[in-house]
Amino acid sequence: MGVLTVGGLVMVTAYTVALGSNGWLWFGWVVLGLITLGMVVSRST
Repeated sequence: MGVLTVGGLVMVTAYTVALGSNGWLWFGWVVLGLITLGMVVSRST
C-alpha cells in the first residue's frame, strides 16, 4: 500500500508539472495517504 501511495504521489506530481494542478488529484492522494497511514497504525498495534 505504501508503494501505491508513493507511486500515486509521483503520478500526481508529474501530471501537475505537465498539465497544471488539479485539486481533485491532490485530494485523492491525501485520502490514499490517510488510508495507508491508518493501515500501518492498525497493523502495528
